[in-house]
This record gives sequence, C-alpha cells and structure tokens, in this order.
Amino acid sequence: MGMASWVSMMAVMMLPGAAPAVWRRVRAGAAARTVPLFVGAYLAVWALVSLAAYFAYRPHSTVAAGAIAIAAGLYEITPLKRYFRRRCSESAHTGFTFGLYCFGSCALLMLMQTALGVMSLAWMAAIAAIVFAQKLLPPKPFIDLPLAFAIVAVGILLIVAPLSVLGLIPPMCGSTL
Repeated sequence: MGMASWVSMMAVMMLPGAAPAVWRRVRAGAAARTVPLFVGAYLAVWALVSLAAYFAYRPHSTVAAGAIAIAAGLYEITPLKRYFRRRCSESAHTGFTFGLYCFGSCALLMLMQTALGVMSLAWMAAIAAIVFAQKLLPPKPFIDLPLAFAIVAVGILLIVAPLSVLGLIPPMCGSTL
C-alpha cells in the first residue's frame, strides 16, 4: 500500500468521527469559513499520525499483536483514556486540538488496528465503530469495562490461539514469531 493510499485510508476512517464536533460548531453559529479550517486541521493531525504509522509499520507476529491488543484493552479503563475521551467529545477551539484529544482517546485502538492488519476490513470497521461510538457516547462503566475485557480477550487469543481470531490478514494468521 502506498503512502498516499495509507493517508487517505486514515482520513476516511477518522473523518466521520469529526462529524459531531463539526455539527456542534455549525449549531453554535461558527462562521462558514471556520468549519473547513476546523476539519482541515483535524485531518492534518490524522495525516501526521498516519505518516508516522506508515513509516514505522512492520509486519509482526501474533504474539506482538496480542500484546498490543492487551495494552489497548487495559488503556480503555485508564484515567488518561477517560480524560482524552471526554475532551474529544467536547467542543474544541481548533481542529488541531480536537484532533490531538481524539488521537489520545483512540491511539491504542489505532495501534491495535495496525497490529491486526491494516488491510483487514473487518477489524477496520470494528475499530472505527468503537471510535465513533466513543465520540458520541459518554463513558459508561457497564459498556466500557466489558469492551476493555473483550479487547484483552482478543489479545490473549492472538497469543494462545491465533487461528481462532477472525479477520486476521493471511500472512499473520498462525505466525508466532
């Protein structure tokens, strides 16, 4: 996958998450010219993140992917995650700060997406749905804790029984190195 495709994929995946913030700006009476600037700055954050991911990405083992998934699941229940998630669902002065808060909210989920296979449409859709829902809904322990445990369980399965995890990219499936 080329760099332009990678950046485009990240933008397409993260753009819907900006919709609630953009809608809040429009409803608050933001000047028409500020909305595209807000969206552009938000996408600039994700373009930078995607470029860093593109250059850092290397195929890895299911053990490494499992460890990343476990870390992502544990991050879901940390105060830092709650802070970034709250800030990501609030109004931000600029698209850049909004993008940074949203990146902090879903950084480990995005890392998990990369670890599970950047070309896995199933995992891309699942993680995009989680990120989008977390932008719309306030934190709720009765939802967030089971989600965190489910992510940790996926990580454990990746380590002990990788063939049982659906949607892995074929070169990774069964790899233990």
